[in-house]
Amino acid sequence: MDYIEKAEKAFMNTYKRYPIVFEKGEGVYLYDTTGKKYLDFAAGIAVNILGYSCNEYKEALKSQIDSIIHCSNLFYNKPAIEAAEILVQKTGMHKAFLANSGTEAIEGAVKLARKYGYKKGIKNTEVIAMNNSFHGRSLGALAVTGQPKYQEIYKSVISGVQFANYNDYKSVEALVNENTCAIILEPIQGEGGIYPATKEFMQNLRKLCDLKDILLIFDEIQCGIGRTGKLFAFENYDVKPDVIVLAKGIGAGIPVGAFVANEKAAVFEPGDHGTTYGGNPLAGTAVKITFDLLDKYSIINNAEVMGNYLSEKLNELFKTSECIFDIRGKGLMQGIEFNCEVVPIIRNCMEKGLLVINAGAKVIRLVPPLIINKDNIDEMIDVLKSSF
Repeated sequence: MDYIEKAEKAFMNTYKRYPIVFEKGEGVYLYDTTGKKYLDFAAGIAVNILGYSCNEYKEALKSQIDSIIHCSNLFYNKPAIEAAEILVQKTGMHKAFLANSGTEAIEGAVKLARKYGYKKGIKNTEVIAMNNSFHGRSLGALAVTGQPKYQEIYKSVISGVQFANYNDYKSVEALVNENTCAIILEPIQGEGGIYPATKEFMQNLRKLCDLKDILLIFDEIQCGIGRTGKLFAFENYDVKPDVIVLAKGIGAGIPVGAFVANEKAAVFEPGDHGTTYGGNPLAGTAVKITFDLLDKYSIINNAEVMGNYLSEKLNELFKTSECIFDIRGKGLMQGIEFNCEVVPIIRNCMEKGLLVINAGAKVIRLVPPLIINKDNIDEMIDVLKSSF
């Protein structure tokens, strides 16, 4: 029995996996169990920002494994303290909470917002989220995910969430009432199809939240940590949120998430929130070494330069291809919308040794490691063009 047969017998049927079993990675390439090489423009869904097999990253984790992996949050540990310090410093926020994933971090951020509203005297707190958004698959994260296909059988579980239209300020303003405690959105909608927010929309939301004493929460799980050519996506908008939710690239492959809040929003007290594994020494080490390497090798600058080059090459492709409907995104988070479903194109790419993923039925999403170069982009374009 091969690996895929074993997997189908052992796993719950929750993913439509492609028939590839990966074994190792080097740089921006992955290798399957047959030895076939793939150029990776998916990065574990925007996670592996340092690529694969970075020696300094591996050595830091190996050293921590030799020391201690877990001790619980009943005690302090040095790597978690250093990770939290980095997040507070880099974001310019007040306090950080370390979790295990993006979904967990969303749960915590929404809880924080509801506690903020409760402290103001709001008994039935409400949150405004965006249509077409995606924030995770747990019940709380689904409650603020604006895609009915994910919500339908669960939406009665958590109440007090209303949905506005992305980039439509008036639709948000119309939903605000005395119970509104927070507005949550992605600066670039990821799973929803790679839609960037407009600067005007973001700045109007900030003014509204200031006027009404509402928390503004940015979900930067996918678009943060250098993905847009800035360390955080909010830097593209001259707007600062009250709470930032982070994950994916924050640990470059080790499971870790976080939410970081400014002084007025950091209202949690002992017993309000917790996690067994969040902030464990291994995860803390991953966060610290990731940020160290981003600075040491100017990886954010590379993401900006390569993002501009990728946009240029995609727009050239757009002009010569009748099957492309739109190109959109920012930095190394780009979407190609086709006038047909993209799964056959993705499969063709995989056969030719290129990994790309979708963001909806008609959008191919490009979220490569942030260490890619022009040759990698040219290689991707050639394979993609031959796969239409």
